[in-house]
Amino acid sequence: MTAAPPDPTFDAPFEGDLEADLDLALRLADAADAASMSRFDAADLDVRTKADTTHVTEADLATERAIRAVLETERPGDSVFGEEYGISGESSRQWIIDPIDGTANYLKGIPMWTTLIALAIDGIPRVGVASQPAIGRRWWAATGLGAWTNTPSGEPARLAVSTVDSISDSSVSFQSIAQWREAGRLDALERLTSAVWRDRGYGDAWPYMLLAEGRLEFVAEFGVKEYDIAALVPIVTEAGGRFTSFEGRDSLSELSSLATNRVLHDAYLRLLHTD
Repeated sequence: MTAAPPDPTFDAPFEGDLEADLDLALRLADAADAASMSRFDAADLDVRTKADTTHVTEADLATERAIRAVLETERPGDSVFGEEYGISGESSRQWIIDPIDGTANYLKGIPMWTTLIALAIDGIPRVGVASQPAIGRRWWAATGLGAWTNTPSGEPARLAVSTVDSISDSSVSFQSIAQWREAGRLDALERLTSAVWRDRGYGDAWPYMLLAEGRLEFVAEFGVKEYDIAALVPIVTEAGGRFTSFEGRDSLSELSSLATNRVLHDAYLRLLHTD
């Protein structure tokens, strides 16, 4: 019996044209930005608590509906997986949506929240857009097309991770101490923060974008779902970085993530998993 081929990695090349899909993802972000910003910092914002004790606002729901409405018209055959409305369709082409990543910030009027839009094909994220309309920033990428961000001049700038090759010279974001404690990884966090030049807990999607811009060398977190990280994968990898689970596997479903500037990825894994 012939052994089954290994699962493709996040770095696997894609044979096909993703330009139309990336263009659509950017237009989805436009629709999402209009919906989310219309209620940002509203005094009468409707906020509710979900069964898992996390918050959901009327804007989370409206933003996901805005994205789904465009997809129903332009990609009716594609599957959609959104944080608020679940999975619809069974296509191997799946749009993965987090309408507002950072709802706690959104409901407090803090501008650091992000709409995340990804297209996964056969389980591999191939297109990603991260939009932060409250601060006027957006990042986007597609396999083979590079990773990009907007600039004040209006011209897009291509992203590239840093070339820092020593952990002692690196700058890292660990999201929060509570996350690492709940995951039973405080010892690993202590080793990490003792070994690096600088550590901060920036939180949510933004530190991954800082990594893609070459401003950080490491981001890791726990308790993440597919919709929290799918859009980040192509942005980080197309910028030259590496994205895996905390255990070093190319997976969206292990409830953890670890992104680096690639050159230090294996060194970080060794450091974190040293007993």
